[in-house]
Amino acid sequence: MDMLKGAQIAAANLTDWRKLAQGLHSRYLIDSFGAGARFVAAIGEAGDALGHHPRVSIGQGYVDLKLVSDDAIYRDDEGTEYVVEWVTQQDIDLARQITELATVHQLKADPASVSDLELGLDTARSATIAPVWAALLTGDAAAQGRGTPGDEIRDATGRVPNLWFGEADETSRQRFHVEVYVAPEAADQRIAAALAAGGTIADDSDAPSLTVIADQDGNTGIVCVDTSAVKQD
Repeated sequence: MDMLKGAQIAAANLTDWRKLAQGLHSRYLIDSFGAGARFVAAIGEAGDALGHHPRVSIGQGYVDLKLVSDDAIYRDDEGTEYVVEWVTQQDIDLARQITELATVHQLKADPASVSDLELGLDTARSATIAPVWAALLTGDAAAQGRGTPGDEIRDATGRVPNLWFGEADETSRQRFHVEVYVAPEAADQRIAAALAAGGTIADDSDAPSLTVIADQDGNTGIVCVDTSAVKQD
């Protein structure tokens, strides 16, 4: 199934969901673990009917959901096809059903609170070093290039954050950084909180999509917003 572009995801108008990194994310508020379990059971039945399921996490007061297809088709400029992890129409369809189920279960969505974490490693030799990181992070050589046309490391079970490789020369000061994906409406608050804690803006030339924050030692992290999937008024 073809991967969907940001404009197509925005057009779906999924009010309970936000596109972060590769997938769709939502959080529903619950007043008990039992309520969350019943909600997840209903989602399971809906997913069984579609042959597709979300990743689920139940915590104190919330159910977190992520929808992503691990068999999405990406075509490069030359028409070469790759099987990648990304949002497809089946994710849109299931997201809509889950929203309906939340209404039935009288649960409120809190999409502004969703977030996703990825790791970035700048290197000029990703193909050389990626096997080491695949083994270290997941213990599985197949994690290298899984769901991506590059060398990115992705654990099939989602136990650890994705690790992607950026371009760097041998003089780069910092190699590792974190990327925190947040809902568009939460980005300003997240940046303001980092600044209030003593951070500074190192680079906002690509804001609001990417805002680089530096700590007092000069280490950087990036607040990321997928603006392509935001519906324009």
